[in-house]
Amino acid sequence: MTTEEYLLNRFGPLMSIPDIAILLGRSPDGVRVSLYSDTDISRKLKPAMIRIGRRVYFRTMQINDALNLDIEVSRQDRLQ
Repeated sequence: MTTEEYLLNRFGPLMSIPDIAILLGRSPDGVRVSLYSDTDISRKLKPAMIRIGRRVYFRTMQINDALNLDIEVSRQDRLQ
């Protein structure tokens, strides 16, 4: 299973700010603060950001590409 498949299975095609926080090991408020400041992580995440109404979501596939998460996860590793 690739990282891309794992993210899609776990979060779906769109990720919320709390989902991003889980992925990065930060609090949702910490992710919000870093998004609205000019940091390396915000420059990577902003192109994947979309708004639906007042809510902010991120395209899962673009998050995978932006954070360079492409690693092969073997079935054995997932079971541990």
